Amino acid sequence: MDTKKIGSFIACRRREKGLTQEQLGEKLGVTNKTVSRWENGNYMPDLSLLEPLSKELGITLNELLAGETLEESAIAENAEKNLIGTIDYSARKIRNTHRGISLLLMASGIFLSFCALTIFEAESSWSSFYSILGILLFVIGLFRELKTKALWKRLIASFAAFILILSGFAFIDYIGVTVSDRPPVYRYMTETGSIGSSKIILYHNPFYTVYRINADTKNEYYIVDREKKYTEETVPLSPFNRKKSGIDSIINYENDFIGNSSNAGGLISSLPLSEYGYVFEIKSDGQKNGLVIDYHMTDWYDNDDLYVEKSLLYNSVSIFALIKNADYIQYNFSGSAYKVTRAAIEKHYPKYETIVKNSKINKDAFNQYVERKMNDYDFVESVFPVIKSL
Repeated sequence: MDTKKIGSFIACRRREKGLTQEQLGEKLGVTNKTVSRWENGNYMPDLSLLEPLSKELGITLNELLAGETLEESAIAENAEKNLIGTIDYSARKIRNTHRGISLLLMASGIFLSFCALTIFEAESSWSSFYSILGILLFVIGLFRELKTKALWKRLIASFAAFILILSGFAFIDYIGVTVSDRPPVYRYMTETGSIGSSKIILYHNPFYTVYRINADTKNEYYIVDREKKYTEETVPLSPFNRKKSGIDSIINYENDFIGNSSNAGGLISSLPLSEYGYVFEIKSDGQKNGLVIDYHMTDWYDNDDLYVEKSLLYNSVSIFALIKNADYIQYNFSGSAYKVTRAAIEKHYPKYETIVKNSKINKDAFNQYVERKMNDYDFVESVFPVIKSL
């Protein structure tokens, strides 16, 4: 079926009838733009309009489909050809409509999944719901376009595509969790609890668990447990920002000598209370080596849940454990001053000999007896007054 030839024939017959495109369109219930598309050969009239169009142009349906005026002897020959062409055109139009719907489903699925992962917060369960719905739409569109006629083959291929795409999304989600410190989008359960002052949220994924510690506070941090070796009782827990102040980070500042000022400064800046600003000085009289740290705050400021006492206790144990020849630390605030000696820590801090054994730090013991203990109010209130000497 030659649509260009048919379009030129429609235009010629319309002009012979003295009709404008708009007038012909009004007679057929279509716009002048539709008539223009017919005449340009870009579109064929709808099947339901072929007979009314033939009558308006004063030609037979056979002549319309042939795109020319037919002699009586050629009518029979062209009838079969036009019938085959019409059937072929109709089938092609149905296929194009079918493909258009499939492509629309696939495009909608991609758009919905993209919006689900970018608009909704990872904390929202709607993010995973709409992203999976988007994947389903895409796979349905793909299912419609698969060429194999065997239904079971199309189902298997579509299911495999769904699993592959979902796995890709889950892997991207995992990268986002580990790099950006956020909850996983794909999770089957969320639990909320608390230990001491630390609010804990657990996000359960089939392949890993994410612990959100100190949730919704300035010291919030995440732990991704791929091996699922932790429980709420054993997960590294601290009231501080563990990513910055935890033993895994501050152990990099381990040093034999306090005189390395850049090392000491790096350690102090990683420990709690440094967020308020500070200056420090290294003191040495030949026999005693110490640190004097002046914090730019008063000791009662932002001291909810004994935050200052917890920080000074944690900082003292950390500095003495990491800097081998530090003998004392003096902490100065605008309101008060505190002095802590190595001797007091070694004598009165419980399990210190387990935390530091043969001058080596046991990170698991540090986590258990220092980081986690900072969530125990009774422990902090009993130990801190004993070790401070000012």
